[in-house]
Amino acid sequence: MTKNVTPDTIQTIYEKVAKIIEEARNTVYRTANFEMVKAYWNIGQKIVEEEQAGKNRAEYGINLIKELAQKLTIEYGKSFSNRNLRYIRQFYTTFPKWNAVRSELSWTHYRLLIKIDNQEERNFYLDECIAENWSTRTLERQIDSLYYKRILATSKENQSLVKQEAEEKKQALKPVDFIKDPYVLEFSGLKHNQSFYEQELEQAIIDKLQDFLLELGKGFCFVERQKRISLDHEHFYIDLVFYNYILKCFLLIDLKTGKLTHQDIGQMDTYVRVFEETIKQESDNPTIGLVLCSEKNKALAKYSLLSDSKQIFASKYITQLPTEEELQREIEKERHQIEIEKKLKE
Repeated sequence: MTKNVTPDTIQTIYEKVAKIIEEARNTVYRTANFEMVKAYWNIGQKIVEEEQAGKNRAEYGINLIKELAQKLTIEYGKSFSNRNLRYIRQFYTTFPKWNAVRSELSWTHYRLLIKIDNQEERNFYLDECIAENWSTRTLERQIDSLYYKRILATSKENQSLVKQEAEEKKQALKPVDFIKDPYVLEFSGLKHNQSFYEQELEQAIIDKLQDFLLELGKGFCFVERQKRISLDHEHFYIDLVFYNYILKCFLLIDLKTGKLTHQDIGQMDTYVRVFEETIKQESDNPTIGLVLCSEKNKALAKYSLLSDSKQIFASKYITQLPTEEELQREIEKERHQIEIEKKLKE
């Protein structure tokens, strides 16, 4: 008697076969993509070697790329235009050693990376792309929002997050290493020149949670919104709660659409203390509190518990991606303030 194949059996086999096909396709895609990256590196090498053989290298190089582009585009299409050949040449000069080129990244990733002049900064983005599996869109957004520089500006003394993974393991990471100032929330859709309520900002973050997690940084997971905590029959509601699996601690976020006040800092201090008593487990490290505000009062931050606390922070948020110059000024201002406070303590 022939046994009938059940729908569940068919579905199970289908899912297994589909997985094999998808993995094979992804492998073929990655292999083909990397072979193209390899080809571009070799082409860049040939162009640079030929330029070095010319007498007037600069002029010779310009004419070489121009003439080569004309011939290649006829045979192989627009991928070898004058402009793209210059990118290919720059790719080789930026990564002159082939073993520095990583197979996990696409040509579009490299097109973005070669625009970064600082080698340490470029290596940081390269490592983050691989470790966090960043898409090219994510990489572009992080570069445009000066992600690397904001991390450095926030923690001048301990820069663990921008070192090689092996170096990171030698150091004890601190909460300050994971806090940025400012936070760029351009994905929220809220305009910097319009008024909105804190609930609207919170909803915008929840609607774009993946983008917000990316902005928070490495290791954060969403736990809950409007988390209720109670003490002596009094209830408190924390806007957003996250957990960082690297620091092994909770992050509490309070959203403020106005200027930072003493009350905001005191309220976060209360949240952290109550959360520590009622929610945090013994295996968790001390809870971090972060007040996100549209305007941060430097003097207030200096003369409040923020100046002494290692677990409570206040950062400014902006809802529109500024120009690189504007963001650089903001970062330099923050860095300058940190240096002044450091000298005063000394």
